[in-house]
Amino acid sequence: MTTKKINISINGFPAQVKPGITILDAASDNGIIIPTLCYHKDLCVAGNCRVCVVEVAGQKRLSAACATPCEEGMEILTNSLKVRNSRKHIIELLLSEHNADCTKCYRNGNCELQELASEYKIMTQDFIELLPYKTYSVDMYSPSIIKDDSKCIRCQRCVRTCAELQGVNALTVAHKGDHMKISTFMEKAMNAVVCTNCGQCINHCPTGALVEKNYIEEVWEAIANPSKHVVVQTAPAVRIGLGEELGFEPGSRNTGKMVSALKRLGFDSVLDTDFTADLTIIEEGTELLTRLKKALVDKDADVKLPMATSCSPGWIKYIEHMYPEYLDNLSTCKSPQQMFGALVKTYYAKARNLEPDKIVSVSIMPCTAKKFEANRPEMFDSGYRDVDYVLTTRELAIMIKQAGINFKALEESKFDRLMGESTGAGVIFGATGGVMEAALRTAYEIVTGREVPFKNLEIAPVRGMEGVREASIKIENPKPEWKFLDGVELKCAVAHGLVNAKTVMDSVKKGTASYHFIEIMACPGGCLGGGGQPIPTSPEIRQKRAEAIYAEDSHMQIRKSHENPEVQKLYRDFLKEPLGEISHKLLHTKYLPRERF
Repeated sequence: MTTKKINISINGFPAQVKPGITILDAASDNGIIIPTLCYHKDLCVAGNCRVCVVEVAGQKRLSAACATPCEEGMEILTNSLKVRNSRKHIIELLLSEHNADCTKCYRNGNCELQELASEYKIMTQDFIELLPYKTYSVDMYSPSIIKDDSKCIRCQRCVRTCAELQGVNALTVAHKGDHMKISTFMEKAMNAVVCTNCGQCINHCPTGALVEKNYIEEVWEAIANPSKHVVVQTAPAVRIGLGEELGFEPGSRNTGKMVSALKRLGFDSVLDTDFTADLTIIEEGTELLTRLKKALVDKDADVKLPMATSCSPGWIKYIEHMYPEYLDNLSTCKSPQQMFGALVKTYYAKARNLEPDKIVSVSIMPCTAKKFEANRPEMFDSGYRDVDYVLTTRELAIMIKQAGINFKALEESKFDRLMGESTGAGVIFGATGGVMEAALRTAYEIVTGREVPFKNLEIAPVRGMEGVREASIKIENPKPEWKFLDGVELKCAVAHGLVNAKTVMDSVKKGTASYHFIEIMACPGGCLGGGGQPIPTSPEIRQKRAEAIYAEDSHMQIRKSHENPEVQKLYRDFLKEPLGEISHKLLHTKYLPRERF
């Protein structure tokens, strides 16, 4: 049924729009750009920055375009003298309180306030410079996030992000009027509150008030040190996000160019986190099947089901704070990043005849929480810090620019061997539902000897951007050793964004849902929408990145984790067997409850 449209005019030109659409969207649909600061497609409408004001005929005051719905016959002016002057004054007022030392700012060149100041040519200061009278502070205690109040414009996008997308509420609005600020519980440091380090606040901040703590110089120093052997690993989501920072459209696949760039930067070995993503599937899949056997055959009442994935460090910290009674439901597997780090300092060091203390382990991640994870006390099982430095996708792009590398002109290269081989199953870890899909591809085949009953190995029910998705696979005619699973319907759930994690966990807690296996990713869209990915990130951009992830998988020669020849070699030469003694020491861990306040 076609919805009847209403008639309006924008800047004197007639337009037909859907009833209820905002002036902001109506203008966008008709090729007119209205500037915004507090507005973001991921978040609810706030209308508090007033940069998007427009003039509506018959109304005395200017209206916020993001919060005003269109009505029949409405006459809108987006570029009148009154509108332009109002916007300019608002920008000038924001700048009067803002630390505008742009050349020293991490967000220089990718700052929405800076862009508006440039567009409106704010070249003089008509209002009193208030910056010297403000007692701004900079919170640098977190290993993941830096919070600089002097660059905050109080748009509250970070507050709404933490509340609406993540349900964490680590950030809030404190005080009123001139003293209003974005703060935390009791104004504690970010590392002392229920912050999951996910970095979504960074992705949604329009200025440099929230940025990742970067370790670029430390990595450059390690590369320049001839006594160090610097190994780098790259997560699956990096290869489909990096191009956005270097001149490519969202959804571009740049795996080969990324590898070439890393080699030109001077890393001694360029390897792939997808290798340990495949390894994670072997360990995690075996763990799931072991728990099912204990529950169904041994009738062990203490076995913890559903089992939940443990790849997302933001999710791990969330469950430590919010649902500590379910910590034993987590898979004991470390994340692929940390498995990789532990193996670099042991398996790789031995194979390359290197002293572990001479190896510097660097990871390139789409996630700021990975910086926190690498610093955890649980992550020293190799006898050393398993991962020494974590860089985001954005930080890698900065290094490539600093090195003067023309990324677009690079030839394509392959990852180095030993821990550089991967499968399509490892690649799809970068999208929400990917860990689940990879695990099902392997677990179903281990149990039945047949491929999963989905066309082209694509398990459609776990794919998509819905907040929570459910899927089930019925196991029929398994191998004799798995006979106890015959007829079992394996029930699974997938959630991304911590507000959706809460929905799933509450249903488990209340007993209203019965699952065997749960995948939870802290960030919207999974790792491809991580807090370390290129800015901006929107629903449309996340969708394009997801399509690129799945295209990468479909073009891989091997698409099932258990068929990775280097993982098979790892077991033959070093680990011996899944969940074995060496695996338990290096690849598995336990987490402890954390206080909520």
